[in-house]
Amino acid sequence: MNSIEDQHVITINWEVNKNQLQLMQQKISQPPRLLSESAGRSSCCIFRVPQSFINVNGRTYEPQIVSIGPYHNGKDNVKMIEEHKWRILGNLLKRTEEKGLKLEDYLKNIQPLEMRARACYSESILLNRDEFVEMLVLDGCFIIELFRKIGGVIPIEKEDPLFSMAWIYPFLLRDLIRLENQIPFFILQSLFEFTNGYDEPSTTPSLAKLVLTFFNFKLPRTKEVFEKFGNLEGKHLLDFLRSSYIFQDIEEPKTRRIIMPTHVKQCISKLRRAGIKLRPRQEETFLDIKFNNGFIEMPTITIDDFMSAFLINCVAYEQCHVDCSKHMTTYATLLDCLVNTHKDVEYLSDCNIIENYFGTDAEVAIFINNLGKEVMFDIDKCYLLGLFNKVNDYYKKSWHVHWASFKYTYFSSPWSFVSAFAALVLLALAILQTLYSVLSYTNPP
Repeated sequence: MNSIEDQHVITINWEVNKNQLQLMQQKISQPPRLLSESAGRSSCCIFRVPQSFINVNGRTYEPQIVSIGPYHNGKDNVKMIEEHKWRILGNLLKRTEEKGLKLEDYLKNIQPLEMRARACYSESILLNRDEFVEMLVLDGCFIIELFRKIGGVIPIEKEDPLFSMAWIYPFLLRDLIRLENQIPFFILQSLFEFTNGYDEPSTTPSLAKLVLTFFNFKLPRTKEVFEKFGNLEGKHLLDFLRSSYIFQDIEEPKTRRIIMPTHVKQCISKLRRAGIKLRPRQEETFLDIKFNNGFIEMPTITIDDFMSAFLINCVAYEQCHVDCSKHMTTYATLLDCLVNTHKDVEYLSDCNIIENYFGTDAEVAIFINNLGKEVMFDIDKCYLLGLFNKVNDYYKKSWHVHWASFKYTYFSSPWSFVSAFAALVLLALAILQTLYSVLSYTNPP
């Protein structure tokens, strides 16, 4: 039989376990905050970038001078532009108040969209209803007014520092395409339509055309693209621009065919030895890549600070979104396969496939290799499946490989040709000398 002391110990232990159970129950009842339940839905489109991507690409996902949305709201590095958001909102109110549209009307216009907007974020938003709606109105009106000014809908003030100081505009362009720095596109569309009646709507371009015009400085597009995507809608600005590069003729395949990835994941130097070369082609989108008669035909792409940020954030978006095509991921994976060293980048530049405004060839090679790191890629579902199959079929033809390897080794440059020719001449002379010696021995004079 247990003593009184033993019974006392057992009672104390039970109380400790009971408290632990209560704490565990509290944790079970609390919904996830850093990756909320909405993150697994197709409506969720604005994500905190995984730490594994940040380890590779650094702060490419964070805004430098302007915060859009709740993730980086209130940080010290964005306070300068935050003040100008209120100034620009004030100028908008001056135009609309004369016709009966007041600040409270803006808030009432967005309030019904609050819960739908919250569901777009992968992380639970701690702002209350008033704070969240205020942020959406302030950020949304700021973006729309920027688009209107660049699009020529409203004039730019002569001494507006956001446009008179040359360094600000490029930073604004990059910050507005960062994945963690977005608000839903339907918020922009709602505010645009709500205020559009006060800026001569008969002559005002659509919001989609204003977006394309705003980014045309870094992503120049033709008139055909403007007309084709004049009414395009995206999940947010990053998704809008990404979608404007995805044409119907480069949609992802609906059928699957099993291939050997090892036959297509070759760098440029190995492909050239197999007789496969690269050449540029003129297309509206750099995603439109073809393979014809031993040539991989790729549209020219300009790689600079903006394009690098655009590609990196597009890949992160496609990796996070549960219901999103993987066009940019496929393109990034192809580049990563083609490029191993700075010599591969040099060849792409010589072929006019890459216009390098990013840095040295070695720096571009590092950027491209990092672009494909930590990325999930299903080759059987990608839109370039047909190209990979054609390359694979071409690669299987051994006579192509042997003949191309021979030409690449001995005839790729004038010096190698001269060396091969000299060796051939020496071999011929040696053979003649041997024959002459044999004939002299068998048939002496």
